[in-house]
Amino acid sequence: MDSHTHSHSADGNHSHGKDTTKGRLWISIFLNLAITVAELIGGLLSNSLALLSDALHNFGDTASLGISLIARKISNRDADVDKTFGYRRAEIIGAFINLIILVIVSLYLINEGIQRFFNPSPIDGVIMFSVALVGLLGNFITALLLYGKSRNNINIRSAYLHILTDGLSSIGVIIGGILIIRYQLYIVDTILTVALGLYILWHSYQMLRSTVDILMESTPEEVNLHRVTEVMQSLPRVQEIHHLHVWRLDEREICLESHVVIEESDLQAMEEIKTELKKMLREKFNITHTTLEFEFEPCEDRLNEPCL
Repeated sequence: MDSHTHSHSADGNHSHGKDTTKGRLWISIFLNLAITVAELIGGLLSNSLALLSDALHNFGDTASLGISLIARKISNRDADVDKTFGYRRAEIIGAFINLIILVIVSLYLINEGIQRFFNPSPIDGVIMFSVALVGLLGNFITALLLYGKSRNNINIRSAYLHILTDGLSSIGVIIGGILIIRYQLYIVDTILTVALGLYILWHSYQMLRSTVDILMESTPEEVNLHRVTEVMQSLPRVQEIHHLHVWRLDEREICLESHVVIEESDLQAMEEIKTELKKMLREKFNITHTTLEFEFEPCEDRLNEPCL
C-alpha cells in the first residue's frame, strides 16, 4: 500500500513567469568579459601577476555566469517521463562545476604566486592600480545585480561568490598598486596572489560540501532522523517506522520515504493517518515531498530480508 504526496516550492523559481535572473546574468556576463580583457591587457603591460591572476579569475567568473545561465534555463523545464522530478538539480550541477573551476583557479594562483616569490620582477604600479579600479567597479555592479537572487539559490550564489571574491581581490590589487607606486614593494603582488588563492579555496570548499551533500542525497544537516522517527511514531495508531530516508531534491525541497506499520484493524483509517503524518512532517521538519508505504507487519519480518 503506497501513498505518495508532493507539493511544489512556492518561491516562484520554477514558474512560467518572467525570469529576471536570466537578464541579470546576461548583463553580468558582458560586464565580466569586458573586465577580463581590460585586466589581461593591463597585467601584460604592467607585468603584474596579481592583475593577470585577477584577469584569470574574472574569466572564470564569466564562465561561471555562463554555466549558471545555462543551468537556470534547464532547471525551469517541466518534469517529463525521463526526468520525473524535473530538472531543478541542473542548478546544483551548475554550482558544482563552478566551484570545481574556482578550486582549480585558486590552486593555480597559489602556485604562480610562489613561483613569482623566487623570481621577482619590476611592476608598473600605475597601470596595476588603474585597471584594478575599473575591475572593482564592474564587480560591484555585477554583485548588486546578483545579490538578491543569490540568497535562495545555490547556483546563483556560487556565481555571486565568484564575483564577490573577485571584487575583494580587486581591492587588494588596488592597495598593492598604491604600495608599489609609493614604496616599490613588488613582493606585495606575490602576497596578494597567494592570499587570493587561499581565500577562494576556503570559500569554495565550504560551498562544495553543501553541493555534494545534495547530489549524494545526504540527510539534510537540520534534519535528525532519530527525531523524525520519534515524532512519526508518537502519532496514535502508528506502530513502527522503518526504512526511513530523508534527502534534498534541491535547495528548497526536502523529501522523505518511509515504511509505516499500522494495525490491520486500522486499514480504514490509513488515509487519515497518512494525512496526519504528512501535516506533522511539513510543520515540524519542512518536509514537503513524502512517500509512505503502509504495512501490517515490518517487511523485514515478513520477507526475512532487508526492506526495499
